[in-house]
Amino acid sequence: MSAHSAGNERTTAIASFVANLTYEQIPPEVRSRIKLLVLDSLGCGLYGAERPWTRILRDTLHAVDQTRTTLVWGTGEHLSAPHAALVNGTSIQGFELDDVHRQGVLHVGAVTLPALFATIKPETALNGRDLLTATVAGYEIGPRVGMCMGQEHIGQGWHSGATVGVFSAAAGAARALKLSPEQTIHALGIAGTQASGLMAAQYGAMVKRMHAGRASQSGLYGALLAANGFTGIVDVFEAPYGGFCTTFSRSQDRFNLAELDRALGETFETMRISLKFYSCVGSNHTTLDAIRNIQQRRPFTLDELDRIVVYGSQVTADHVGWPYRPEGLTSAQLNLPFCVATLLLEGDVFVEQFDEGCVTDERRIALSRRVEVREDPEITSQGSRFRHKVHVEVCLRDGSIERETCEAPRGSEKSFASEEEIVAKFMKLTRHFLSEKQRNDLVEAVLEMESLSSARRLVDLMRVTSH
Repeated sequence: MSAHSAGNERTTAIASFVANLTYEQIPPEVRSRIKLLVLDSLGCGLYGAERPWTRILRDTLHAVDQTRTTLVWGTGEHLSAPHAALVNGTSIQGFELDDVHRQGVLHVGAVTLPALFATIKPETALNGRDLLTATVAGYEIGPRVGMCMGQEHIGQGWHSGATVGVFSAAAGAARALKLSPEQTIHALGIAGTQASGLMAAQYGAMVKRMHAGRASQSGLYGALLAANGFTGIVDVFEAPYGGFCTTFSRSQDRFNLAELDRALGETFETMRISLKFYSCVGSNHTTLDAIRNIQQRRPFTLDELDRIVVYGSQVTADHVGWPYRPEGLTSAQLNLPFCVATLLLEGDVFVEQFDEGCVTDERRIALSRRVEVREDPEITSQGSRFRHKVHVEVCLRDGSIERETCEAPRGSEKSFASEEEIVAKFMKLTRHFLSEKQRNDLVEAVLEMESLSSARRLVDLMRVTSH
């Protein structure tokens, strides 16, 4: 088999969808949903702008990059477009608050929006409808690549947000730049060869929070270079040797190319993106919801508690079920036993519960040792659509056991949050550094995006001159 004998029908189909998508082709329910998703991501990004890792990244880039064209959200500072995308993507993903497409295993907003927004310049003739259309284009592609690769992708140690995320970023930026289908093929091919991200970053490293920003930056590079005639891998998904799918799966068959364009333009993956109402990794949310449900019907004290056993998929057990080690906020927010202990001791698992001191909180660490995560082969066999499903057993000292099964968390596509809940989350995240008027103006601009005469309006509203 020659290196390019597979053709590039799937890549071409994706590129054609991205380049030719119009506002009118987007169903009304998708238009409504994408605006809520954008608002949520912007709130996460504004909150994440002053986290320690984001400040280190921003300060470092200021020292090496003298270009000042593109706003760093939540500040009054500017960097070059690629470096602003890197910082803004890191901000959105910087505190485990942002969206997730569970089947595609991807935080979509964190990779799509920074690249897309980085294309907006003062002279850019991009209005609100254009912005909404480009956003949908980006949000549709990354999750499909994730579904193509399957849950084995993250199980093999790749961080899917960093790997498959480059395609959402490239697609959104390409549509914003109004690239042709052929140029978009090259944008995807340039982005795909930059894909990388190691899941070991979850064990305490700040770099895990940078993965989304790096993917967004790579996608932006893809679109900008393609716009100027630079070429990429034209069969980036299909290539039997060195293609994205074959290389990252280390196989010729442990992926499903049909997922890339299945019902593309008819079924919108945007509608299956979930939001987070806990400040921790998405794999933990079903367990936390299950425990809250148990507490509502059978309140129990810690003195009554013997242990908690969580049965989930193999991916859940590997990803979040390891014995907690106090190695940093990243590990605290990713570790399921630690987050369960946080809920039981603090009553919530949101931003206030995760300061630097929590990492070594002896009470939480001790309680986390009473939480066990086990694989349930039956859940694993149900595939990526059920990878967050859990059976939770709360075992009490009197010998009784309270059980709860939770398939999808609050904010999921099966129980999506209301506009009021999403606005409330945005207001809560931004209340310390945006004025009430600026918050209200930003909410109005996002929720009435179609009426914006210029996409610059959103960029301007994310400028913060002081905290």
